[in-house]
Formats: sequence, structure tokens, C-alpha cells
Amino acid sequence: MSLRHVLSPILAAALFAGCVATQEDTPIVDALPTADSVQIKLPESTARSIGQLADYYVLTRQVTRDLNAGAAWVLLVVNAIVQFPATSVDGDVYTWGPWSDGALAPAEWQLVVTANDDGTYDWELDGRSKTTPEDGFLAVITGHAVPGDTPHRGSGDFAIDFDAGEQVDAVDNTPDTGVVEVTYDLENRDGTAASLTMHAEGVDSLGNPGSFDYSYAENEDGSGDFQFAIDADLEDNGSAAEEALIRSRWLDDGEGRADALLSGGDLGDIEVQASECWDEQFRRSYYTDSVGFEATEGDAASCAFDDVAMPEF
Repeated sequence: MSLRHVLSPILAAALFAGCVATQEDTPIVDALPTADSVQIKLPESTARSIGQLADYYVLTRQVTRDLNAGAAWVLLVVNAIVQFPATSVDGDVYTWGPWSDGALAPAEWQLVVTANDDGTYDWELDGRSKTTPEDGFLAVITGHAVPGDTPHRGSGDFAIDFDAGEQVDAVDNTPDTGVVEVTYDLENRDGTAASLTMHAEGVDSLGNPGSFDYSYAENEDGSGDFQFAIDADLEDNGSAAEEALIRSRWLDDGEGRADALLSGGDLGDIEVQASECWDEQFRRSYYTDSVGFEATEGDAASCAFDDVAMPEF
């Protein structure tokens, strides 16, 4: 299920609600990361230049862009809502909504934020179907935010329940099911990396089960570490689930290395291990794999990292 399918109607409904006056930054606003805070900072190239653009560099960039952008879309919606004055306040509980995107919208929504005694915040994005209002509001996204020393650069987590999203609004959503759990820590404290991790499991619209784990870490100098593990049917002509592991690491100038392992499912007893390195222009400088999918080329000594590293999930 696309996060945008879930969240676009919510954002439209919030803006449609007619909140015309935004508020200055408040502790609640500052505690929540902005969408930009979790955007990928992996170095990029806009042209292939001389030589072949490294395949695993491209894959790393595509996966991180898609998944980081999904998390950012959640934060974009929540941040857009809390820019407006709360609809109601009951002690330490702040509520925005409920609202809907016009008479034909199949659902209405509300954001509920609770300020805790320790300075953290719990929040829920709840939806209620107009066709079954007796079911009440269901929590579609639940989160916890811990303020950092810098506004919008704290830590926390949130979880998206796609089953609840489908129950609230089956019109605008695809029939995928499952849950996505996101944990983030966007502060670079004492040289530690800012990080975003994600775990997902569920069933897609074709009835195929699958799961993945994702981890992205960014150092203050721009170097980073990407880890991804997926358990799903990756073969177009098969039905069994394969396991794919990939880890990419890069320096602040863009040089990097990726190591991958593919096994199980329709591959049978075959286990494929591959490594690829790229230079500061993202061109392949070294490649090898264990079964000869492609010919070994380049020099392993040119790699920014000389060791093979797999995800640590």
C-alpha cells in the first residue's frame, strides 16, 4: 500500500478544513521532525559520464529515496496539521479535527497529541469511515516524539496500520495489508550518525506475503551506511520467496561499496554473493559475483572499503 494513497486525502482534508491562521513554533511543533529531516543525503550523479554507473549505487539510491520519502510523507502530513491551532485542548491532550475532504469524502480524520510529563509527546492520526461511523475512530498511525536539542531533529518512532487504513477508507487505498514500523534518531550527538530504521510485513494486493527491514545512517560529514533485507518472491517466473540482503557504505566524497546476497526460494540451493565498488563519480570500479552472472572486472584494491559487509538485522 502506498503511503501517499493513505495520507494524501488526510492532508487535503486538513487543508480543506479552513484553518486560515498558522501558529508560531510551539514545543509540539519543534518536537516533530520535518519531512526534510529524513530525506536521503546520499551523493548523486546526474550524468553517466565515462564508464558504467554502478548498478548497486543506483539500487541503493532508489530504495533509500523511496523509503525515506515514505517516512517523510508521514511527517509532512503531521507537521502540516500542527502548524494550525488545535481544534480543542483538554488538559495535556490536543486535538486537531475531526475533518473530511468535502461531502463525497469516504472518511474523516483527526490528529490527537498528548504532552507527557517527561517532555515527550504521543500522537495518533485517527480515521473514521463515514459508511460505518458506529465503529468510531481507528488509529491508523501512532507515534512517539522525543524533542532534541535542535528543533525538528529529535528522535522517536511511529507505526502505520494498513489494515486500519483500509477499514477507514477503502475507496482511496489499495487492498494491501500489514504494518510498517519506523524508528528515527536525527541528532548527531558526539559524532554518532543520524539514523532511520524501518520494518514492514504484510500481504500485497495480489495476496503475496512479504517483509523487509531497512536501516539508513548518515554521519555529519555526509558518509553513510545503507542496509536492506527483503523476504519476498523476487522472481517473475516463480512462486517461492527469496531472501535478498544488501549493504552499501559510502564516504563523504561519494565513493562507495555494496555487498549483496541472494538465496532461497526459486534459486534452490544456489546462493549468489556479489560485490560492487564505485568511485567519486559513481562509476563502477570493481565488480565480482560468485556464480558468474557478470564477469569480474576492475581492481578490488580500488574499493573505498576492503571488507565484505552484510546487513546486521
